[in-house]
Amino acid sequence: MIYKIAFSSFRSLRPAMATALLDRIGSEKDFFELSESQLSAVMGFRNRLFSKKVRDEALAQASKEIQFVNENAIKSFYYRDENYPERLLQCDDAPLMLYGLGNCDLNQAHFISIVGTRHATAYGNDFVSRFVSELAEILPERPVIVSGLAYGIDIAAHKAAMKAGLPTVAVLAHGLNTIYPSSHRATAAEIARGSGMLLTDYPSSVAIHKGNFLARNRIVAGLCDALIVVESASKGGALVTARLASGYSRDVFALPGRISDKYSSGCNSLISSQIAGLVTSASDFVAQMGWRIVSQQENTPQLFDDISPEEQAIIDIMTDSGEMTLSELSCRIDMPTPRLLSTLIDMEFRSLLMQIPGGRYRLR
Repeated sequence: MIYKIAFSSFRSLRPAMATALLDRIGSEKDFFELSESQLSAVMGFRNRLFSKKVRDEALAQASKEIQFVNENAIKSFYYRDENYPERLLQCDDAPLMLYGLGNCDLNQAHFISIVGTRHATAYGNDFVSRFVSELAEILPERPVIVSGLAYGIDIAAHKAAMKAGLPTVAVLAHGLNTIYPSSHRATAAEIARGSGMLLTDYPSSVAIHKGNFLARNRIVAGLCDALIVVESASKGGALVTARLASGYSRDVFALPGRISDKYSSGCNSLISSQIAGLVTSASDFVAQMGWRIVSQQENTPQLFDDISPEEQAIIDIMTDSGEMTLSELSCRIDMPTPRLLSTLIDMEFRSLLMQIPGGRYRLR
């Protein structure tokens, strides 16, 4: 394992190049034990990686890392081992080694990555909550929700997954000796203690660097069957991840929004440029993916026993019409406006519906 950790620390090596090296040399151990001249002779060229100094430094760092791995019950996923995620191995730039804390099988049937802006709105957060909850209900095999533990849509996706009883994988841009942002430590601990996993390709010795966050997006993109962008401005990491996923031949979807909304412009652009398909619900998404479902019956608010006739009338109208303003509802229902407003507030308090920007109401 020390030799594997040391070999994988050369980040310029990709699976194809690493395999070509090992096929000629024999093993990771041989790579470190052969002399520089022997390596050059076997490979037919010289390279700075063959330098004894460079290899000795890598081994010394690997010795420290394996101690950290063993002391903290961290799982390792080497690209030639059976437990390495098969989806990621399909990507040319996959890391040679991954480190994980938790209990998630990285080769389960369905992996869905959910990404988006750090400045999530009520519209985006509500979609993530409803989407993940519905996924848990209609898919017979529990899907794994993947994201990056960042503010906004990322953390909403992780929390929605755990609330729905689904495993979730948080892909980190640093070693497992820390958590960034620190305010998400409690969520990270809950992920690791449950059926999820904290996953990274960085050893504990690597300091946090902003460039690492874009680099980790390739893992978020490559680990999934499909990636969903929920709110993004015209520029941002979520759009980079979407283009990476498309380049890996993953299915990409985006939540549409109003053209006037800043954090829907990126999603609308992905849809209009045909990089992403339009997604509005989990059932719609699963149908486009062609996945088997348990039942197509929807859990609508009519299942509640304590809904009044007035509330049911509002639910029926909004089920047919979608989002509506107070004035639009007033035109459709025989109820004085003050009473209608009071009823809407009560329904919002009971989580039967929600108010979104623009003074509009939507069923939860």
